[in-house]
Amino acid sequence: MLGGWIGNVLRINLSKMTYSFEPLNYEWAKLYLGGRGLASKYFIEEVDPTVDPFSEDNKLILSPGPLTGTYGAANGRYMMITKSPLTGTIASSNSGGYFPAELKYAGIDLVIIEGKAAHPVYITIYNNQVAIKDASKIWGKNSDEVEDYLHSTFHRDAKIASIGQAGERQVLFAAIMNDKHRAAGRSGVGAVMGSKNLKAIAVRGTLGVKVADRVKFREAATDAFRAIKESPVTAAGLPAYGTAVLVNVINQNGLFPTRNFQEDVFEDAEKISGETLAKQLLVRNKACMSCMIGCARVTKLADPRYKAQTGEGPEYETIFALGSDCGVSDLSAITKANYLCNEYGMDPISAGTTLACAMEMFEKGIIPQSDIGMPLKFGDADSLVKMIELTGKREGFGDKLALGSYRLASLYGHPEFSMSVKKQEFPAYDGRVAQGMALEYATSNRGACHVRGYMISPEIMGVPEKLDPHTTENKAFWTKTFQDVTAVVDSVGMCLFTTFAININHITNLFTSATGLDYTQDDMMKAGERIYNLERLFNLNAGIEPSEDTLPKRLLEEPVKQGPGKGMVAKLSVLLPEYYKERGWGLDGIPTQEKLKELNIA
Repeated sequence: MLGGWIGNVLRINLSKMTYSFEPLNYEWAKLYLGGRGLASKYFIEEVDPTVDPFSEDNKLILSPGPLTGTYGAANGRYMMITKSPLTGTIASSNSGGYFPAELKYAGIDLVIIEGKAAHPVYITIYNNQVAIKDASKIWGKNSDEVEDYLHSTFHRDAKIASIGQAGERQVLFAAIMNDKHRAAGRSGVGAVMGSKNLKAIAVRGTLGVKVADRVKFREAATDAFRAIKESPVTAAGLPAYGTAVLVNVINQNGLFPTRNFQEDVFEDAEKISGETLAKQLLVRNKACMSCMIGCARVTKLADPRYKAQTGEGPEYETIFALGSDCGVSDLSAITKANYLCNEYGMDPISAGTTLACAMEMFEKGIIPQSDIGMPLKFGDADSLVKMIELTGKREGFGDKLALGSYRLASLYGHPEFSMSVKKQEFPAYDGRVAQGMALEYATSNRGACHVRGYMISPEIMGVPEKLDPHTTENKAFWTKTFQDVTAVVDSVGMCLFTTFAININHITNLFTSATGLDYTQDDMMKAGERIYNLERLFNLNAGIEPSEDTLPKRLLEEPVKQGPGKGMVAKLSVLLPEYYKERGWGLDGIPTQEKLKELNIA
């Protein structure tokens, strides 16, 4: 008996206002696992890679993994797959919470959304009962308001994914929010959902998820939980301070991007650290489904400048993007801006990094104050909050910020001030100081990204072994390995943070006992490699050239000014040929036919 997968695909055509169920392609599931991999396979088979992301011919696919909804270790994730309006690449955005498991409990492995509704709608799913309903009453509302409405009108126990005003207005980095504060945040998946006039998806399921071998699965889950309890990262650091525990760690290692990556040590890091957040704002921690780590932070904002409010975050990446990268050391202002990102439904990494780009161009006299309507200087907390709000509304200068940093900087003739790869903004680590991260950014299939490899784990955290962040030695091997592992993690439905404690052996044991397939660790790693190459092919066919496997001039030519990485630049000219060779691609960055045949793609 095969377990883990349910065996059902729900296809919804918004243009025709119809839906149908069809059987899961198990042959694809065996090759691509589920989640990111399986949804990408369906997407690439069905969508022209040259499609306009906002065309009704683009599709949006929701996909939990075979482990999602089981009682394994942090198995509560799902993927959103589409073509990104921000990057033009395949977009694969991940989220947790409780919505992903509810899809499985409703008997669904994938939801394929196609077409475009003639007016705003939302979808309700109760096991095999599906409805497409008028959303005029909730259009313009934020995720909190949408969830409250659907809990009262559909089902009080429903789990809900929705877009805010940023998605409705097609901010290019709009997110899809679920369980109010969880987010499929990157690459503009929320903008695609908004372009389809789809406001929300509400799901209630009562069917459960079966595993093939309950005894072996329980043993595998117990082993994984034990490893998580024994890791100092997952048992102590993340539960105590959340992801913001990294603020001081990364700052002390000299790669905490500051003022649009002009500096790498933030003088006020302690003021915005996880430790300070815990003292000043923390109400409690919070966990996603089946998670014992509990890294999410429920916070309360009581600053008299702002409305008293309780919400979630900020996370580490948000503290960087809305904090150090904008030169802001006011934790309350950062938290307020984070709340606004959640309310409007947009990626705080791209929002903050785009604002930092604008701040630098303003200070250099490139953007006139008349275009902005106010001064826009590094360190100005009031400007931070105001501009985030304007971005969510696409009002005033916020309409330009909503385009992302690359398009914004290009409007003023200076794309070099955009800290991005393939038009997606950098996360919170400077690749000049961590060479593996530089390579990861340059070669990520969705543009600059820290969770398509997470080389910060070995380079800074020493997991699974400590690598010198300043050298290029073995970085091609490790980057490929971590990219393939994260493809597996995203596809089976697990949280990436578990990999601070568990390894591919744990994941393989969970997967095989859940599905009943006799896979080895090598089989799982081969699946991860297959997924990565499949995404690469889509991007190439979409017109993304290998020459875009690069970094901004700042990282390649401007040495770090201070800290442990002083004098360093990203050594991409050394790393990239080694990486292509490690991948079995040609030196032109294109997968060879031999490699594609080996992976059963050709």
